[in-house]
Amino acid sequence: QVQLVESGGGLVQAGGSLRLSCAAARSIFSINVMGWYRQAPGKQRELVAAITSVGSSNYADSVKGRFTISRDNAKNTVYLQMNSLKPEDTAVYYCHARTVLDYWGQGTQVTVSS
Repeated sequence: QVQLVESGGGLVQAGGSLRLSCAAARSIFSINVMGWYRQAPGKQRELVAAITSVGSSNYADSVKGRFTISRDNAKNTVYLQMNSLKPEDTAVYYCHARTVLDYWGQGTQVTVSS
């Protein structure tokens, strides 16, 4: 089992930055893929960014060049650095870990004001 706790969300003006953190309650060294998803009101949950155990990453087209995902296996933590935020980035952001099962955090709200 993998327990995930997100932090770092909040209210920011358009153009600002936030860094989300996802702390796992166990080692993430063997977790092949970890990622961030988001869900805006009335919309489906969508992948924002994912990173593999060897550091390969992929991003949604809407955040490429603005967001950066990283992982620190020693700290059992995954980060999402979000720059040049836009109002359309407003959503609840969820941390995700994929082993033989899928695990989710409780989510953290990100609100970008125009």
